[in-house]
Amino acid sequence: MSETSPKLVSPSWLLERLDDPAITVLEISSDPEAKAYLKGHVPGAIFSFWKDLLWHETDREFVSSSELSSRLGEIGVSTDSTLVICGDPVQYGTYALWVMTMAGVKDVRILDGSRTRWINDGNPLETEGLSREPIDNGSLDPSIATRIGRDEVLQKINNPDTVLLDVRSPEEYRGERVSPPGGFDHGAERKGRIPGAVHLFFRELLNDDDTFISKEKLERKFSEVGVKKSSEKDIVSYCRLSHRATLSWFAMSEILGIEKAQIYDGSWTEWGSIVGFPIEL
Repeated sequence: MSETSPKLVSPSWLLERLDDPAITVLEISSDPEAKAYLKGHVPGAIFSFWKDLLWHETDREFVSSSELSSRLGEIGVSTDSTLVICGDPVQYGTYALWVMTMAGVKDVRILDGSRTRWINDGNPLETEGLSREPIDNGSLDPSIATRIGRDEVLQKINNPDTVLLDVRSPEEYRGERVSPPGGFDHGAERKGRIPGAVHLFFRELLNDDDTFISKEKLERKFSEVGVKKSSEKDIVSYCRLSHRATLSWFAMSEILGIEKAQIYDGSWTEWGSIVGFPIEL
């Protein structure tokens, strides 16, 4: 495990335990075709497209804890095992950890650096797709304490005891786009940000190899935007779809030990599309 958090495991930690039957590696990807996974993945890793595992079939909502337990069972993953998540890209891993933790899965961890650091360290890869026999998982005990809804966020605008943290790209924060640069600009109906939100681009929390920067650097980055462990303020993180927001939440909650960090998972796609909700440019 990492010295910074028991929820963050290093490639060397995982390499030593690849044959441990109590550990399951899950690759959670933004690509339904699994192109990167089939090109090379952590040996033994099971693939899942993030929506297939984590999202409701019809609503813009993650699945219930009972449905998640069932879906994990369908791909042969026990909710009693230690789940090590490899995100492709990395923020899809922290999103999976967040959803699973809320659903009540007890032991979920993040592979620090995901595929990038794994490959950079010269670790072995497999190219075959893997599957397991389905299993029956028991019920889970969910908790949504780290989630916050739009109406609650609305009440926190201009509240001096709250930090609204926008972790999107600078272009999104400035109101130039509604989605990250480099692709089709789609998502919300309006551009802008939640009034009073401060900005910290999520990539500033990562090294070039997708590992988290040091604990000391994280503390400095967050302190610059008013987020400190010693503060009693509520922290609400958001992005466009909440994937990037979960990465900042993981850094705050699981690495820095900030207990009052929450995620507005509706994020800008919801907020920027609601008639009458305030925006700032």
